Amino acid sequence: MDESGVTQQSRPALWTPDGPDLVVHADNLAATALLPDESFRIVYLDPPFNTGRVQRRQATTTVRSSEGSRIGFKGASYETLKGITHSYDDRFGDYWDFLEPRLIEAWRLLDAQGTLYLHLDYREVHYAKVLLDGLFGRESFLNEIIWAYDYGARATRRWPAKHDTILVYVKDPARYWFDSAEVDREPYMAPGLVTPEKAARGKLPTDVWWHTIVSPTGREKTGYATQKPLGILRRIIAASSAPGDWVLDFFAGSGTTGAAARALGRRFVLVDESEQAVAVIRDRLGTDGTSFTVLR
Repeated sequence: MDESGVTQQSRPALWTPDGPDLVVHADNLAATALLPDESFRIVYLDPPFNTGRVQRRQATTTVRSSEGSRIGFKGASYETLKGITHSYDDRFGDYWDFLEPRLIEAWRLLDAQGTLYLHLDYREVHYAKVLLDGLFGRESFLNEIIWAYDYGARATRRWPAKHDTILVYVKDPARYWFDSAEVDREPYMAPGLVTPEKAARGKLPTDVWWHTIVSPTGREKTGYATQKPLGILRRIIAASSAPGDWVLDFFAGSGTTGAAARALGRRFVLVDESEQAVAVIRDRLGTDGTSFTVLR
């Protein structure tokens, strides 16, 4: 029985691993609650937020603990930690409350070899890392990937912010899947310092990824405002899954995760509550081999 009081056996069959690729038009908490435990090799979250109010409150979070007084799904015990009370931009406070239950679901849905990729900008990443250390365990932290790009407006009173952060956590640090041989290679910055053979082959990427944004006039552009480049998702999926594995995206947006998964021979479940997003995904991926479901 999970924290909502619903047993795994009583969940409706929204999806099964032998079914088709799936796009769900729904709130992601409602949709993911209907998915079975440990079914996905990759869970990718690229969450939006922006409320912009200022309030005063005390932040709390729930973490796994052998001495905790609360019992959650799979019989795990938890304790609630209280943070410092202070005044702050409500975007962060709301974001903390918004993100935590979705990350708990992500942990439940990852299989034993699974990996979480949480895609954020610089303003939220430090809050999320503390939360993930509590939920997954610090030993499950794998990487902090910096996606650097060079496009858009330029600040003149500070260093221009031109990067996103992707936090990478694994379900089991002793068993997670990572295949560096399948990852695309990059040119050496100083090819003259390596052999011609190495220069021709290229080098494995580090945790800093230089990759352009989606060109406003390019063929990849769908018209969706927060579309992420296909190359970023291809690298994630190629490294942390094998052909035939299932990939889950909580905030599907323009469907880039599905497009990358399909190109690499992976299966996917995409969730988004936006009608615009689902329409873009339908146009991009079509209905051939993909099921579309609306939850009310």
